[in-house]
Amino acid sequence: MTAPRTPHHGRSHRLFSRTSWPEARFLADVLRTETVGGGLLLFGAIAALVWANSPWGDAYTALTKWVPWPGGSALHLDLTLAKWAADGLLAIFFFVVGLELKREFVAGELRDPRRAALPVIAAVGGMAMPALIYVAVNLTAGGDSLRGWAIPTATDIAFALAVLAVIGSHLPQGLRAFLLTLAVVDDLFAITIIAVFYTDNFSLLPLLGALVPIAVFGFLVQRRRTWWWALIPLAAVAWTLVHASGVHATVAGVLLGFTVPVLHGKEGDRHGLAEHLEHRLRPVSAGFAVPVFAFFAAGVSLRTADLAAVVTDPIVIGVVAGLVLGKMIGILGSTFLLARFTRAELDRDITWSDLLGVALLAGIGFTVSLLIGELAFGTGSAADDNVKAAVLSGSVVSALLATVVLVRRNAAYRRIAETERMDADHDGVPDVYQHREG
Repeated sequence: MTAPRTPHHGRSHRLFSRTSWPEARFLADVLRTETVGGGLLLFGAIAALVWANSPWGDAYTALTKWVPWPGGSALHLDLTLAKWAADGLLAIFFFVVGLELKREFVAGELRDPRRAALPVIAAVGGMAMPALIYVAVNLTAGGDSLRGWAIPTATDIAFALAVLAVIGSHLPQGLRAFLLTLAVVDDLFAITIIAVFYTDNFSLLPLLGALVPIAVFGFLVQRRRTWWWALIPLAAVAWTLVHASGVHATVAGVLLGFTVPVLHGKEGDRHGLAEHLEHRLRPVSAGFAVPVFAFFAAGVSLRTADLAAVVTDPIVIGVVAGLVLGKMIGILGSTFLLARFTRAELDRDITWSDLLGVALLAGIGFTVSLLIGELAFGTGSAADDNVKAAVLSGSVVSALLATVVLVRRNAAYRRIAETERMDADHDGVPDVYQHREG
């Protein structure tokens, strides 16, 4: 067993430092779940693409446009099946995101301002640069193309963690923790963008009314098992009022998630209600809600599309360039500047090649990017179809580039682990850093 590290009291501090065992255990659980969820998400997207481009593509289009509750116009609930998937099912996904955010702020990376600085700054850089690239490409295009500036800013946490879990079995735990925290902060900013910039026909009264069931929900979850049966109706009422206000209804999921209590790590190994609910709902989110949304959102038909026009569309170019180049430059550049102009250093387990791979992996923007595309240009519009093609293309390219980099790094760390095992068999005292590869 290696000796524990002594606290570092110098004026510099390490980036990507190792987290505590409970956080590492939580992270491992997330990665195992997201591997399955990412596979189901990919299956849903592929099934939609195949059906939409098959001879039965019209049936797929009719299904997405079917209105199961045509009499719900009074509360703006006369939604198509595709909109129910985007507004309703994704509320479950964003509720889990809200739980993750709450945990990070209370007991995770974001509770320490110094440790939180890196993922927050990296997330800001990873959102600002794609937006700037998109705007630069579409500035002279005219029309409504600039409405899509936020499409390449989002990182899909399910896909990114799934890819990392598959190819990164030996990558340092600090790097995985960085991607998780980065994606969570990224989701927080994406939610803010949706609420501020993509809200139409805003009505204040329903939004104020939504605060009442949210407050009651928060009061009841503090009482643990008491009145637990009332939580779902309260959540449904809050969702309905937020949707009626014009704010995207998924914001209700995040607000509800923020009300759930989280036990601080110092309170022992007991799990708080946030961890319990996340454990219960993550399979529903990753295994059902997000794949169903992907099925209804990714079905772009290319049967009658002018591929030359799609490839040269500024919206497509801006989204692809933003995801592939903007994410990488923004995350890598902001981290480099933080290390350059502060006393922070990379943790000794991490290299800049590792960080490059994770920055490329953050270019997988699927769920939230598709959602923003629908909000920006309207579901089923020609621009929205081009956005879907661009998001799928940019995400695939980012995933492939990240895989090339991280597979190489994973092999290097696997060789290190094998060498350490041989050293341990030889003298019983493995030297953790003796065989480090750059």
